[in-house]
Amino acid sequence: MGNNEFEKGTKFSYAASIPYADKSVVSKHVLKKETGNISLMSFDKGEGLSEHTSPYDAVVQIVDGKAGIIINGVSNILETGDTIIMPANTPHSVKAVEKFKMVLTLIRDK
Repeated sequence: MGNNEFEKGTKFSYAASIPYADKSVVSKHVLKKETGNISLMSFDKGEGLSEHTSPYDAVVQIVDGKAGIIINGVSNILETGDTIIMPANTPHSVKAVEKFKMVLTLIRDK
């Protein structure tokens, strides 16, 4: 597993591939490429990422639990199975309504 990436050609479950940690956010790279990244993250209840922007579009898929995601001032509650696109250059933040796990796919423009 180069660069802490998941092993290629081996079946895995997103939800089972990352633990929850008390009062923490845990992150693992699924794939890390020049053209984009796929990361798996877990958040304990109440934890989050403060408002920030990214120069690239990002797709968030909730694989366990419940999250609050604010995009450009609009609040969204996402639960297991829900997905949302966070547009490039738009302020957004993430907070764990309950503990949750998400897959973050970041696509870079060339």
